[in-house]
Amino acid sequence: MNNIVAIAQKELKSYFASPIAYIVIGFSAILFGWFFINLLYYFDRMAMQAAGGMGGPQAVNVNETLIAPLFMNVSVILLFTLPLITMRTYSEEKRSGTIELLLTSPLTDAQIVLGKFFGCLILYAAMLGVTVVHMGILFAFGNPEWRPVLTGYLGLLLMGGCFLSMGLFISSLTKNQIVAGMITFAVFLMFWVINWISSFTSPTTQAVLNYLSITEHLNDFTRGVLDTKHLVYYVSFIAFSLFLTVRSVDSERWRG
Repeated sequence: MNNIVAIAQKELKSYFASPIAYIVIGFSAILFGWFFINLLYYFDRMAMQAAGGMGGPQAVNVNETLIAPLFMNVSVILLFTLPLITMRTYSEEKRSGTIELLLTSPLTDAQIVLGKFFGCLILYAAMLGVTVVHMGILFAFGNPEWRPVLTGYLGLLLMGGCFLSMGLFISSLTKNQIVAGMITFAVFLMFWVINWISSFTSPTTQAVLNYLSITEHLNDFTRGVLDTKHLVYYVSFIAFSLFLTVRSVDSERWRG
């Protein structure tokens, strides 16, 4: 466990020693703020319209109208920011030649992979932590339900873990950071849009595509629903991607 923590700390220090962490956190905060303001204006307009009707302002639910769409929009931010986090994890080690020192150290492949994964995950958690300020504003001036907010953040954390674990695997396959970043973005995008054609396919194919879609599993989280089906999908995705990364690192050790 100490070895995993040491690797995670090393990864975090490397991120904050370069502009990557500040760019990722700043860029995501700006985009999240933009989505938040626009959805807040939309919610306010809907509430005003409802106030003039029979239902009154209470007919507009802040969780369904504002928070759930906001969490879904975060998945768009992840497409662009998470490849910046993972593209250098192994590619930079290979380019600089430090991968040999890492592989010859008294560390197992699993410890190396888990340490890098948790380092990336902590940085991603910090990125999400900045957005808590916006949620605090809603709770200070509104009356949203807390459960969908907590499950929504859990869903985003699990979705980000899927993207990060897959990004680590892709980064372990190449020495070029740009190549790793572009391939990671393409793979992320594939899992993001894979169910767009499901309505034109057979029921069986539609069910498969919807299950493979990484955003489809986030919907219930934003509504405050914890379904084991979605938990199993995200955890299995992370575990399988990390397993592939361990095998890739192991092959690098033997080639070295």
